[in-house]
Amino acid sequence: MPEDVLLVEQQGPVLLLTLNRPKVNAFDHALIAALQRAFRQAAREASVRAVVLQARGPVFSAGQDLTAFEILEGQSLRPHLLSTYNPLILQIRWLEKPVIAALHGAVAGAALGVALACDIRIAAEGTRFLVGFLGIGLAPDSAVSLLLPALIGLGRASEYAFTNEPITVEQALAWGLVNRVTPVERLHEEALALAQRLARGPVRAMGLTKRAFNRAMLPHLEAVLDYESHIQDIAFRSPEHKEGVTAFREKRPPRFWEPAEEG
Repeated sequence: MPEDVLLVEQQGPVLLLTLNRPKVNAFDHALIAALQRAFRQAAREASVRAVVLQARGPVFSAGQDLTAFEILEGQSLRPHLLSTYNPLILQIRWLEKPVIAALHGAVAGAALGVALACDIRIAAEGTRFLVGFLGIGLAPDSAVSLLLPALIGLGRASEYAFTNEPITVEQALAWGLVNRVTPVERLHEEALALAQRLARGPVRAMGLTKRAFNRAMLPHLEAVLDYESHIQDIAFRSPEHKEGVTAFREKRPPRFWEPAEEG
């Protein structure tokens, strides 16, 4: 069943969403669709007062499943983004209930955007954050181009996007990318405890506060997501992306540029 890629469990007022695509929880159409259904459920059901997004396996998520892109080769990527990541990011931001991300291992690419869209992020010790897109010749999508600079500053976001170097969990905490860090064995417990605490609070007022935060800090979110889908479509058709994907499949560093031979 497609739903098996996402485990959905309600514990009291808390809806637990667990990514379940070992070994790296890569996002494919089935997982994204399951997340969209789960967030519709969270919005619809009054018994749900908080959400925890977490993952099984060694990492939270490596981002987009690149094998799913093979069927799109030579086509426009824009319709894919308009039906998958763009609405998912908006669902998370527009849900007027607290959403907590429990992160571990690695958080990369589109998964970084999903995590940044959550209200509160708790990370396990040793977690690394990777913008990732430029490593395969793509530009950021999933609101990473908006949310990452908003949290850590444009200079840092530019450096870690351009170099594709990982952000350590210590840096993430110091820069405000995550709210707290905990031992990995306590990650689920701590995220659930915070969600239960928030669920006992004035969730309606929290939702209104979230709405105000969105208006104040993210008034252009929809426009940015739409523009990202346009920019990503250009990158998707580029020789750099072709080389990036080829290098990924061949398990070698990409060669985006070769120096001219001296004659």
